[in-house]
Amino acid sequence: MPVRYVKKEQQRIEKLESTVKNYIEHHLGKDCERSHTFDFYIGLAYAMRDRLIEEWLATQRSYYKTKAKRVYYLSLEFLVGRTLGNSMVNLGTEDECTKAMEALGCKMEDIREAEWDAGLGNGGLGRLAACFLDSFATLGIPAYGYGIRYEYGLFYQKIKDGYQVETPDNWLRYGNPWEIARHGHFFSVHYYGRVNQHTDSNGILRNEWVDTEEVMAMACDTPIPGYRNDNVINMRLWTAKSSRDFDLHFFNGGNYIHAVENKAKSESISKVLYPSDHIMEGRLLRLKQQYFFVSATFQDIIRRYKKEEPAFDNFTKRVAVQLNDTHPAIAIPELMRILLDIEGLPWEKAWDITVETFGYTNHTVMPEALEKWPFSMFENLLPRHAQIVHEINRRFLEEVNWRFPGDIEKRKRMSLIEESDEKLIRMANLAIVGSHSVNGVSKLHTEILKNRIFKDFYDMFPERFNNKTNGITPRRWLKKANPLLSDLITENIGDQWITDLDELKKLAPLSEDKKFRERWMDVKKENKKRFAEYISKKNNISVDAGSMFDVQVKRIHEYKRQLLNVLHVVTLYNRIRRGYYEAVSPRTVMFSGKAAPAYWMAKLIIKLIHSVADVVNHSKEVGDRLKVVFLSNYNVSLAERVIPAADLSEQISTAGTEASGTGNMKLSLNGALTIGTLDGANIEIMEEVGRDNIFIFGLTPEEVLELKGSGYNPYSYYEKNHELREALDMIRSGYFSPENAGLFKPVVDSILYHGDTYMVLADYESYINCQERVGNLYEDKHEWAKKSILNVANMGRFSSDRTIMEYAREIWGIETEKKK
Repeated sequence: MPVRYVKKEQQRIEKLESTVKNYIEHHLGKDCERSHTFDFYIGLAYAMRDRLIEEWLATQRSYYKTKAKRVYYLSLEFLVGRTLGNSMVNLGTEDECTKAMEALGCKMEDIREAEWDAGLGNGGLGRLAACFLDSFATLGIPAYGYGIRYEYGLFYQKIKDGYQVETPDNWLRYGNPWEIARHGHFFSVHYYGRVNQHTDSNGILRNEWVDTEEVMAMACDTPIPGYRNDNVINMRLWTAKSSRDFDLHFFNGGNYIHAVENKAKSESISKVLYPSDHIMEGRLLRLKQQYFFVSATFQDIIRRYKKEEPAFDNFTKRVAVQLNDTHPAIAIPELMRILLDIEGLPWEKAWDITVETFGYTNHTVMPEALEKWPFSMFENLLPRHAQIVHEINRRFLEEVNWRFPGDIEKRKRMSLIEESDEKLIRMANLAIVGSHSVNGVSKLHTEILKNRIFKDFYDMFPERFNNKTNGITPRRWLKKANPLLSDLITENIGDQWITDLDELKKLAPLSEDKKFRERWMDVKKENKKRFAEYISKKNNISVDAGSMFDVQVKRIHEYKRQLLNVLHVVTLYNRIRRGYYEAVSPRTVMFSGKAAPAYWMAKLIIKLIHSVADVVNHSKEVGDRLKVVFLSNYNVSLAERVIPAADLSEQISTAGTEASGTGNMKLSLNGALTIGTLDGANIEIMEEVGRDNIFIFGLTPEEVLELKGSGYNPYSYYEKNHELREALDMIRSGYFSPENAGLFKPVVDSILYHGDTYMVLADYESYINCQERVGNLYEDKHEWAKKSILNVANMGRFSSDRTIMEYAREIWGIETEKKK
C-alpha cells in the first residue's frame, strides 16, 4: 500500500477520533476518560450523522435542480433495526470507525451493542419497507419514506415460566442520535367537527370542515444512505404534539391535571405502535394514527410540490405515492378533500389525479385480515372524509352497474361500504378503486388476489393488477449480517454482487470445488460457534455447534404453524427415547417470534414450546442429540445473529396463506436450506434454486381448497398415524405440563375437534418424511455444502433492488439504471 494512502487513512482515523471526542465532551458534557460505552456510541453516531447530512443536503438539491419525479412510500412500519452498522457499511467507513474506536479504547462490537433497535415496526411489512428505503437510496431513486415516530415499539417480549410477558419497548429512553427533530416544521391535523356547506359566488357547492379538534404533527428526519454512491434519502416520521401544551385557566383554578390533559391526549397518537384493537378505544386510536400521518404527509408533499408548480396539471408527473398495505388508504379521500375543498378542483379532475397518483400494495391472502372501519366511528372522527367515501362509492357502483348490469351480488361485494349489522368501510376496496396499480408480493399471492380475494375487481380492472415479488437488501442481510461469508464471496467473485445480486451466479461452479466447499463449511461452523456462545449466555442452554441448527423465526401465528414444528420435535424425542439414534441427526431446533398480546392461542403455543423444551433439554436419554431453544424478543439485531448460523430454514405455513415472506429469502441468502410448503415466495425460491436444492412437502394451495371443500376430517389423520397420535396424546394429557395436566388441551382440541383450520394434521406425515430426508442429507456435509452454495448463487432475483426497479419502471413511471 502506498505511503501516501496510509498517511491519508491515518489522518481520517485521527480526524474521526477527534470528532467523537468533541461530541462526547461538548455535546454530552462528559470527560472521555470517564465515559461509558454508550457515550462513545453516541459520539460515533453523531460523527456518522454529520457525513450523512452533508450527502443528504446535496441529494435534496439535486432533486430540485432536475425537477425529478419523487416517490413517497407510506407505511405504518419501518423496521430499520440498528442504524450505526448499516450506515458504516453503506458509507464504507467500517475499518476507519473500528480503528478510531480502538484508539479510544473501545471495541466496535461493544459500541454496536450499545444501540437500541428502533421500535418502528413489527414484522415483515416493516422490514420490507426498511429494505426498500435502502434500495431507493442505492439506486438513486428520488424517494421519501413517511410514517410515525412511535415513542414505544410493539412491546419488549420477556419470558416468565414459559409465558410471554409484554413490557414497554421504550427504545427512545436515551434519545435517538440519528434523527433530526424539525421543531420548526409543524402541520395541523384535524379531527371531529362538522361539514359546513355553502354555495360560492360561481354557484358551486363548497364544503368546509369546521369546529375541529387540532393536533400538531412535527417532522423527525432520519437520513438513509445508499451504498457508497453519495446518495442519501430521507425517512420522515411524524410525532404528535399538542396545539396547546398548557391551559392556564384550569391551572389557576387549581385543576392541575386538567391543565395538561389536552397535551397528554393529543400526544398519545404517536405513543405506541399498534394499540390494541380488541377494544373500541384502541381501534379509534389506530384510526387516528392512520389519518394523522397521512394528513401531515400530504400537507408536506403538496408544500414541496407547490414550490415549483402553482397548479396541479403536473402533479402526477412529479408525485407518485405507494400505499404499503391498507393502513395508509385513507390518503385517497384525504387527497380528494385537498383537491376539492382547498384547491377548488372539479370532482372529475381531482379523481383522475388521485387515481393516477396512488399505487396499492396488498400484503395478505386472508379476507378476515383486510382492514375495515365502522362507518359510525369513521364519520364521527372524519366527517368530510366519510362524505367523500360515500360519493366515491356512489359513482363507482354506477360504473359497476353499467359494466355488470343486474349483478346485485357483485355490486354488494364490490361496494366500499359493507351493509352488515354494522356498516363498515372496506379499506382494501377503497385502495383498489382509488389506485391505478394493485400489486401482490409473490406470484402465488398475486394469482390468489386476481382469482379469489379480489376477483370482482380483477374482472373490472385487469390492467391494474400486477405482481412485485418482495426482496431484501443484500447490504444489510449479507454484507453486514454475515461478514465472514461476505468476505469469502468477495474474495472469489469480486464485490459487484453487493449492488447486483445476480453476480452471485458466479458461485455456482465453485459448488463443485472441494476446497471452496470446505471454506464455506468453515464459515458456517464459525457462525454457529458464535451463536452457540450467544445462546449459552442469553438462555443458559448449552448447544452443540456441530448439530443442525433448525430455525423457525417469525411472528407466532397459527397459520405459520409453529405447532407443526413442535409435533416434529416431539416425534424426534420419542424416536430417540426408543433408541432410534441413527435415524435422528443431532439437531438444535430454534424458535423466535412474538405473539400479539390479545392472541391467546399463539401465546399458549409459546408456552408449549417452552414446556417441550424443558422436558427435551433435561432428558438424559436424549442428551445432545436434540435441543430446543426459544429466543426471546425477536428483532432485527437478533435476526442478524441467528440467520447466518442457520442450517435449515422452516417456511412451513399452510399453502395459500403466506403472501410472500422475506425471512425465507434472508435465510437462503445466508446458505440455509429451506424446508417448506408451496406457499408465498417459497415457490419462486424453488424455481430459482432448483427442486433438488430445497425440501418441499405438504398440500398445494389447490389441494388445500379441494380438501376443505370435500369435508376435511382431521381426526382421521390422528387415528391412522400412531406417531402423530402419540405426540398429540402426550401434549393433551399433560406429559409436558405435569403441574397442570390440562394446560395444552385447548391446543390439541383446536386441531382435532375444531376444524384444524391450517391443516396441521393433513401435512404432518409429509413433513415428518421430508424432515427425514433433511436429516439424511445433513450427514453428508459436502453435499449439504454444495446445495447451500447453490442456494446462495441463485438468490439474485430476491434483491430488493430488483423489486424497486420493477415498481419504478412499471408503476411509478421512473426509469433507473441498474447500479454496478
